[in-house]
Amino acid sequence: MAIIVIGGHSRSVGKTSVVAGLIAALPEFHWTALKITQYGHGICSADGQACDCATGDHSWAITEEKNRAGDSDTSRFLAAGAARVWWVRTEQGRLAEAMPVVREKLAQAENVILESNSILKFVRPDVYLTVLDPSTPDFKVSAREFLDRATAVILHRADDGSPAWKDVSLKPVVDKPIFRITPPPYVTPEIVAFVRESIVRARADKSI
Repeated sequence: MAIIVIGGHSRSVGKTSVVAGLIAALPEFHWTALKITQYGHGICSADGQACDCATGDHSWAITEEKNRAGDSDTSRFLAAGAARVWWVRTEQGRLAEAMPVVREKLAQAENVILESNSILKFVRPDVYLTVLDPSTPDFKVSAREFLDRATAVILHRADDGSPAWKDVSLKPVVDKPIFRITPPPYVTPEIVAFVRESIVRARADKSI
């Protein structure tokens, strides 16, 4: 089983588009896709709405996406051709509580692609791509934490070349492959080839 993780340093940098693009470009892998969302305090993981429920009651939830209309992130994964899609919601810092069920879903899959940074605390993927947009100043703690684990970087082209984020060093990825994009598209033929070759190489290593 191949495990691909797509992360990024902030919201709205194209993580979902990269996942959907790879699913569509690599249909032979019959992907099971998972999107992992961690909410802040006061937001219920069961439905994503503000609530005052006890954290022990609604600390996490997981649902299977059935809508192929493409009108939500997980629906886009199905529309792109994923075999099954799961949406995992947890409170911030409580992903570990959902992991037994997440691992069950992984075990049932032929190949897996996940949208998350924090999942790297619990799984070791064959490929981890991080999406970086220099025009977006926010830089998640989880993205910084796992930057050195990136197999490659998908980097938005910057107009002026200077990133909006502060106090973030890209030294951990200076020797990693960097794929520069000008969306759309978010997934180029070079990225597809890199992911396919990385999966083949990882399988060969596991067979030794």
